[in-house]
Amino acid sequence: MDFSLTDEQKLFQKTIREFCEKEIKPISDKIDKEEYFPEELYTKMGRMGLMGMTVPQKYGGAGIDRVSYMIALEEISRACGSTGINVEAHNSLGVGHIYEKGSENQREKYLKKLTNGEAIAAWALTEPNAGSDASATQTTAILEGDEWVINGTKQFITSGDIAWVTTVMAKTDKNKGAKGISAFIVEKNTPGFKIGQLENKLGLRGSHTAELIFEDCRIPKDNLLGEKNMGFIGAMNILDRGRTAIGAMSVGIARGALEDSIEYAKQREQFGRPIGKFQAIQWKIADMATDIDAARLLVYRAAYLEDKNLRFTKEASMAKLFGSRIAMNATREAIQIFGGYGYTKDYPIERYFRDVKLCEIGEGTSEVQHMIISRQLGL
Repeated sequence: MDFSLTDEQKLFQKTIREFCEKEIKPISDKIDKEEYFPEELYTKMGRMGLMGMTVPQKYGGAGIDRVSYMIALEEISRACGSTGINVEAHNSLGVGHIYEKGSENQREKYLKKLTNGEAIAAWALTEPNAGSDASATQTTAILEGDEWVINGTKQFITSGDIAWVTTVMAKTDKNKGAKGISAFIVEKNTPGFKIGQLENKLGLRGSHTAELIFEDCRIPKDNLLGEKNMGFIGAMNILDRGRTAIGAMSVGIARGALEDSIEYAKQREQFGRPIGKFQAIQWKIADMATDIDAARLLVYRAAYLEDKNLRFTKEASMAKLFGSRIAMNATREAIQIFGGYGYTKDYPIERYFRDVKLCEIGEGTSEVQHMIISRQLGL
């Protein structure tokens, strides 16, 4: 069993890390405090292939393997959680669903503009009354002639106000429950589609989270994404990939907390010596480092299985569950190491703590991950 990265992956990691240090990290505080969405940054990432990482080059993507995708998400999230979640939601959910389930015409029409950083994709499943129980979707889509008419409301949609296209899940057969849900591509500025309120969030404040409202929104018949009534199944497959990616994002934020804590522990002196010389601090840092390495291995395992076209539902949930848990622990311990300074906005530690909480909620709460893992174990 080989745990080492290939030379190509190491070079990719180095390139992304250098880019993040130069282009993302210096503006991460501005992104958080001003809820700033730097369009030029996403254009740059598009040129680097980061906005269509696993999409084949035929459609403008980078065509990299899933492990490399996790490497990139870790590096981006270490620099800025808001940028990390935006890149993850765009790649894993918005772009991922169009590539995986889209017709050749849909791929040709949408993917190249999305993968080159010119436009953002969103993905809309959650509703006010359909969160963990996504099968309770109330948004409807009725075929009238050559158009689908969509009515309903979506909530907590990442980049919903910014996206050029949004994949929307809606009921096409009310009598079939989860087996009556279909997926649709809805373009921005479509009549009947409007942006509701933007959420005022605890963390990831540079990632816009929007309410989407559909009132007799008419889209072409050809904007059905995949087969009719198969949208929920497709969405669950997409969420498996997203969960692995949230695991990588968790590792990235946790690593930021660890690295900043090590540096601070070397410099901060109390009782005549650096606090890093005290066993209490050493043990905190040792536990953080061990947990982060373990979480990263879970992420890589799930990504490896996906690369091999093997089932990875359980492994994806494990990566997300454990990754988000240890990241919350790491950021909490980092605040403790920094003491009073960790509680201020003079250091990014408090931002890591606020940002990483979403990783225990988004794309399936930790409680849902426990359910999925238990079912996969035959319970």
